[in-house]
This record gives sequence, C-alpha cells and structure tokens, in this order.
Amino acid sequence: MQHTSFKLAQVILLLCLAICISMNCRSQEINKKPIAINSIPETGDKIGISCWLTNPDKSALLKKQDSKLIFSISSNQYSAINVDEANSFQVMDGFGIALTGGSAYLINKLAPEIRDALLKELFSQDNNSIGISYLRISIGASDLDAAVFSYDDLPAGESDPKLEKFSLDKDNANLIPVLKSALKLNPKIKIMGSPWSAPVWMKSNKNSKGGSLLPEYYDAYAKYFVRYINEMKASGIPIDAITIQNEPLFGGNNPSMVMPATEQRDFIINNLGPAFKSAGIKTKIIVYDHNCDHPEYATDILSDPKAFEYVDGSAFHLYGGEISALSQVHNAYPTKNVYFTEQWVGGPSKFGHDMKWYMKNVIIGATRNWSKNIIEWNLASDSLYDPHTPGGCTSCEGAITISSKISRNVSYYTLAHASKFVPAGSVRIASNSLSDLPNVAFKTPDGRKVLIVLNSSDNTQTFNIGFGGKSATTSLSGGAVVTYVW
Repeated sequence: MQHTSFKLAQVILLLCLAICISMNCRSQEINKKPIAINSIPETGDKIGISCWLTNPDKSALLKKQDSKLIFSISSNQYSAINVDEANSFQVMDGFGIALTGGSAYLINKLAPEIRDALLKELFSQDNNSIGISYLRISIGASDLDAAVFSYDDLPAGESDPKLEKFSLDKDNANLIPVLKSALKLNPKIKIMGSPWSAPVWMKSNKNSKGGSLLPEYYDAYAKYFVRYINEMKASGIPIDAITIQNEPLFGGNNPSMVMPATEQRDFIINNLGPAFKSAGIKTKIIVYDHNCDHPEYATDILSDPKAFEYVDGSAFHLYGGEISALSQVHNAYPTKNVYFTEQWVGGPSKFGHDMKWYMKNVIIGATRNWSKNIIEWNLASDSLYDPHTPGGCTSCEGAITISSKISRNVSYYTLAHASKFVPAGSVRIASNSLSDLPNVAFKTPDGRKVLIVLNSSDNTQTFNIGFGGKSATTSLSGGAVVTYVW
C-alpha cells in the first residue's frame, strides 16, 4: 500500500511538472540584447509556439522563453484569443521610429565599431536585429535638432522663389550618412519625410516658430518638396512618403508652422499635386499628421474630389483624442490609407506604466484601427534629453540613450515586440480581444503567425490561444507583454 502511494505521488508530481512547463511563458533572466528567432519545429500535427516576454519590472526584456507551447485539441474553462488567418485587414508598411537630426548626430559620433554594431542591431535583416523597417525624418530641422534650419535659409528680407540657394548640406553631416548605413543593412526600409516649417522667408511671421505659409509662395514650396525628394534620391535616399506639415494645428514648437485643413487642401490641389505629377514624383502625399482629436481635418481634405486624386492617406499622433479616430477615417474613405506617425515617451520614463499605455494604444491600438505603420518618437537622445532646438522638446526620451554607454529604454522594447517579428508586407489578421488582454495578430510574408498580447491588468491572466481548431493554454503576469510566433 505504501509502495503504491509512493508511485502515485511520483506520477502526480511528473504530471504537474509537465503541465507547468507547457502552460507558462515565464521569465528566466534579464536580457538586454535582441534574441535570434529560431526555427519553430512542427512534429506531426503539433505546432510549436515560441514566445518572447517583457515584464514591467524588467526581470525579462524581450526574453525568448525556454519552453514552447503546443497547439492541441483540448478544452478547459479559460477564455481564448482566437486567431483567424482567413480574415485579413491591412498590409503593413513597417514598424519604426523617427531618426531625428539629433539622433543621427549622437549615433554618428560613436566609435566606428560601436556605431556599426548598434546600426546592425537596429536595422539589419538578420535574427540578431530588432528589424526596424520604417523611418521618419524631418524635412529641414525638427525640434530635436541642435539648431533650426531649412534647406533654403536667407538673410532677413531676402527671398528665393526659384530655390537657387537650396542645399542639403546641413543633413550631409550626420543624417544622410546614417540613413545610407541603415539602407545598406536593409535597402527596403521605407522613409517618410515631414517638415516642421517652411523656410522663414515663405512665412507670414518670418519666424521659424508659428506663422503660416504665404499664398504667394505656395508654388515655391511645392517645388521645394520636389527638389528635396529628387536630391535625396540622388544621395541614395528614396523618400517613400511625405506629410505636408508636422502638427499643422500647433504653432508653439520651434520650428513649427500652422496650416489649417483648407490651406492644406488648396496647396495640394493647386500646387503640390500638380508639381509631383509634372515632375513624375511617385512619393506618397499624406495629409494631416497630427492628433486623433481632429479626424475631420483629414476627411475634409479627402472629401474634395481634386484633393482625393493626389492623396494616399492621412497620418495621426495620439497626444489628444482616441485611437479609434483612425477607423473613423478609414471607414469614411476605405480606399485611402491611414498611418501612425508619432508618439513620444516623456523622460524620465516609468517602464511598466509607459509600456502598458504604449502597447495598448499604439502598437496594438493603432494597428487594430487600420494603421499601415507605427512610427515612434524618437530614436536617440543623451542623458539630458539633448540635442534639441531652443524652444524644442526638453524631455523627449529616445528609444536608446547614448551617453557614456548605450542603454535601451521602454520605447525600444515596445517597438521591438512588433518590429522584430512583423516585417513589412505582413498582413494583420483577425483576433478577438479579451478583457484585460488587448492583442493584435499578423501573418508574415513567409507564413508565420504573430500574436502580440498585453496583460493590462495587475493580476496574472491564464488564457488559451486558439488557431485552426486547436488551442494552447498559457499565462501572463500583470502588466507583461508577450509576442507569440508559430
């Protein structure tokens, strides 16, 4: 009797251990470097799921878990996130970040071997990279350059409507070399250009901050865009898309420029659209590029048939409004694309709090609302959140901090949970949301399925992943993020 009880206890212990291994993606150690995606074996009809975990307390940072989950035919009391690849939505252009002039400066001054290793980690197409596939750059200076400039700066009182003094020299020092290095690692990276301001001689207040574009310079400014795109192309930098004005409803930044929807519409119809067409420019024209609280800015432009002809879509930030505004615009004009082009992390960041908000609203929220890309703000800053212009952002924390060493911050990991696993050309596929478990799913060009899940509650959640009539049971601790790949 005692021998039988001992055997039974051994069996129960082994069963418990097996269940524990199969059900949970648990953190093992801190990992500050990106982990290679290993092949996922399939044994008969059993599909293995690999998972990468980030915990809010940093006990795991994009950490590949040792054990795999297995899909099987079973049932239990837990709710399921069901992934359905037969139901698909937008094709993704990529996940990425703003390469500001300040970011390029900090990267470019690193020792060559450190710079090369960092660029490979960010942009290469091998398994040791986080796979950034989309970059946003400023046309002229953004507020995260060390100083304000345009490509046609003149002494006060002068003008240059023929753009005879146009020059990219300010970007040749840092931005263009870093872009070339990134494109060498991944020639398919898409690049979006966005101006913070027109040259001051084109503006109503003759100042880099605020003011508006004078109608008499609409034609010159359209040619400014054409010249920029052509000269960047000649430098080996293809510009896939431009927005016409960063945050056109806010004139308080330095640089900045106010451009109401009616002015942007007229500029597109009468100047920019025809100029692109005449010059054979294929670069996409994207409108708005501001907060989700004014989606009517985009729809007012798209409602004009002449503007509609030239516009690819509209772009959004989330410093105001709700992310559902992207779906509102998509539903009104389903043949036009929507993009998510900026969201900052304020320094000093609060890792767990910021990761939860960012994953829920941006990485998951924007893609579930039809965005074809995610662009974070910004790639790099130093420990004092420099460089920035006088009057620019004084607390914009980069995805990486470059000082005496390189450290990776919250936006690095939120981005990497998508960019590392969801390359350009992936398509969003259906998945249902569960209470406290917001998620989004994709199918990659090579057929992998990727499911990103956030546990937005403070408590551990146990749930099923359903796919193809089978399921796998897993647990996720409060505030944690996991990317599942099969």
